[in-house]
Amino acid sequence: MAQAAADPQGMALLRSPRAVWQAPLPEVLAASAGRNLRGPWKLLLLGDGSPTRHLQLLLGAPVEVELIAMAPEDPSQAGDAPPEVAELDPPLLRRQVWLNCGGFTLGWAESWWNLATAEAHLQDRRQPIWRSLTAGRAELFREVDGLAQVTAPWLEERFGGAGPFWSRHYRFFRHGKELTVIREVFSPALETWLGPASA
Repeated sequence: MAQAAADPQGMALLRSPRAVWQAPLPEVLAASAGRNLRGPWKLLLLGDGSPTRHLQLLLGAPVEVELIAMAPEDPSQAGDAPPEVAELDPPLLRRQVWLNCGGFTLGWAESWWNLATAEAHLQDRRQPIWRSLTAGRAELFREVDGLAQVTAPWLEERFGGAGPFWSRHYRFFRHGKELTVIREVFSPALETWLGPASA
């Protein structure tokens, strides 16, 4: 099992980005958060659809997942992990990726997993999570739990501009049981296709 937890390229996990603003949980659950967000961004950030599927539809190209690291969670490096991570059964594994589409880096994502759950569901670690979890047309429920603006120097470097950046986190459930907590951060370059994020 330790072999499955190790990052195949030996890369270290990045420290989670720091939130500079977070929407109150009741507003997120009621879909009333982000009042200044324009419609397309609100759909991307608060909708329960697959962002990798949305990126593919917007650009007409497949999303390529660039694996940064996948390794056992080190609590000292978790940074501002979503509170829902505490509801997952330890030991935990964390996976981080860049989301590339049409020659652009349009997002970054990290996910937390129980080690056994990751072993069962992440056979191809370079494949988008939604594709792994819906193999065989398995039923999934997505609950968006957080909307935030976050910052990190390595995000600014890769996205080619200053933060903060729009972020969300959510959980996947199957048969009422949590499978994973996922945080996604989106590049401002998406404004080329979605228009300005804020009104």
